[in-house]
Amino acid sequence: MRKALWVALAVLFCISLAAGQTAGDELKGGFRLPAKNGWTFVHLEGTPHQIGYQHGALLAREIEDTLRVERFEIERDSQKDWKFFRAAAETMMWPRIDPEYREELQGIADGASAKGAKIDLWDVVALNASLEWDYYVKEYDKRHGAVTASKAVAEHCSAFVATGSYTRDHKIVIAHNNWSQYPDGARWTIMFDIKPAKGNRMLMDGLPGVIHSADDFVVNSAGLAITETTIGHFHGYDEKGVPEFVRARKAAQYAGSIDDFASIMTEGNNGGYANAWLVGDTKANEIARLELGLKNVTLERSKDGVFYGANFPINEKLIREETDYNPVDLSQSAAARRIRWEQIMSKEKGKIDVKAAHRFLADHYDTFEKKENPSERTLDGHVELSPRGMGDWVGSYGTAGAVQNKAADARMISEMSLTAAAGHACGKDFRAAEHLAAHPEQAWEKNILIDMKAYPWTKFQIAK
Repeated sequence: MRKALWVALAVLFCISLAAGQTAGDELKGGFRLPAKNGWTFVHLEGTPHQIGYQHGALLAREIEDTLRVERFEIERDSQKDWKFFRAAAETMMWPRIDPEYREELQGIADGASAKGAKIDLWDVVALNASLEWDYYVKEYDKRHGAVTASKAVAEHCSAFVATGSYTRDHKIVIAHNNWSQYPDGARWTIMFDIKPAKGNRMLMDGLPGVIHSADDFVVNSAGLAITETTIGHFHGYDEKGVPEFVRARKAAQYAGSIDDFASIMTEGNNGGYANAWLVGDTKANEIARLELGLKNVTLERSKDGVFYGANFPINEKLIREETDYNPVDLSQSAAARRIRWEQIMSKEKGKIDVKAAHRFLADHYDTFEKKENPSERTLDGHVELSPRGMGDWVGSYGTAGAVQNKAADARMISEMSLTAAAGHACGKDFRAAEHLAAHPEQAWEKNILIDMKAYPWTKFQIAK
């Protein structure tokens, strides 16, 4: 009896030791640094599961908090409970996710759970697809004859990429600010340095628990810089396609050229989170804009030019068939910001560098009112300051606007670095309590809205 007990204890000890070694192996090489000017730098490396496990373990608290916020926003916007999205993640998305990213997503769930987070695989997949659910819900409700609660796709981000005669050194400059709801935007402050066993190394901003940048801004070891702005007022979704978050991550990890990027993003395109993608290839000193609708796809490229985005659709056929955008209404946010980009690029041609990009992203000029007036019509979006609101943003989607910023030039991209500013680039802090006191109609945000301090531009580089 005593011998049997010792054998059982020995077995348990070996199992515990093996589990400890496994956890140690999974975490090997991964680390996070103390917050710097609002950003948390996280280095991940290894196999897909190792990268995921490190991500989950190192950011367990932040992932649990982000899931709480995203779940609250998604359930409120769609009028569907979280079980609906977990089920769609499992039955609709999971079969169309590459094995590599299945392993990474499982790793995030495993790592976070090991640190005590109450989260599982389907929570992680649904969280990764958070930007696609509006598209999916509209099509789901239409197919089932239901009146949808899902709103029109809100407008996200201002961005540009330039080269040749437009830039000071005739090489690539790229910049982007992320527009989102402030509850998740204030948490969109992870700087990921990902070194996978296969493919390109990536430096990108991101949300805790999400495998792609999501807003998006990425530089990779193949010399590419990638960003985008959402195609506003878009509709359409193909459930049989590959989730956008999978294609976006795969393109960042495996694309070595503009052609590679376009091929990966269009293969299996599901229409989810439809964007105008801006890409710079430092090896060829070439830039491109891939307007990726569901039915209509347009690729433009140049070695001497500029492309910019502010949620306006470009292709006339895409506008007619896939959006309810009104191109003649110049009071719209997207239209006003498009005109502002045109003005800036005309005035600044030949002088554009990273410092200029920082200035552009802090711009408060309203082209419709023809004066300085921060609002939804300015490149540095302050929807919370607008007397008009922004249709589907204010009231329905809550407090929103520009939440963080990134910029890089060809030299930075080649060394895998970038500059980033958390909060508004103009330097204005957002105070949640003050805002809610002035806007009692948005009291529903009380438990998720937090302060968003504006920090200075800071350089980040991959770990040596």
